[in-house]
Amino acid sequence: MVRMSAEERRESVIRAATTEFARGGYYGTSTEAIAKRVGVSQPYLFRLFPGKKALFMAVVQHCLDDFASTFEEVSAGLEGDEALRAMANAYTTIVTEQPERLLMQMQMYVTVGAAEEAGDHELGEAVRAGWMRLWDIVHLSLGADPGETSGFMAHGMLINCLVAMGFPPGHRVWDGLYPSSRISGRLEI
Repeated sequence: MVRMSAEERRESVIRAATTEFARGGYYGTSTEAIAKRVGVSQPYLFRLFPGKKALFMAVVQHCLDDFASTFEEVSAGLEGDEALRAMANAYTTIVTEQPERLLMQMQMYVTVGAAEEAGDHELGEAVRAGWMRLWDIVHLSLGADPGETSGFMAHGMLINCLVAMGFPPGHRVWDGLYPSSRISGRLEI
């Protein structure tokens, strides 16, 4: 049996926590469920992360970093419409093929709202900083046009809502979202 390093185990916990938090949200997910999913004890989980909030923050950071690096990679060397298509196709593929990443993103926003209401601004600051990194990547890739950037981000949130509600590719609600064709059951721009 091959033993995982602490860093590999930490990554494994983040993946398991992403799935659990995506399904149950911050307030509806127990650290016990996360530990069970990854196959570790709760005490071990708390050796890797000092508490549930720290684990959630690690998952949030991982999620935001992952989207940012995806946008950077697919738009490298492109600009304007080519960059828009590359980022939109990458995003649509991610959220349709890996719905837990979409649901985690939605849970982030809900949790920030609840935390802010309760006077806890730490998570909100982290999510806003990560979101601004995404905004900046998109903004620069689209020629620093605020309208283009807002439009791209707005389309992304509409995609989030449609996928989260379970509208399948090919459903009429997708018509007109992009000048697109449907290939392999997913939207392509």
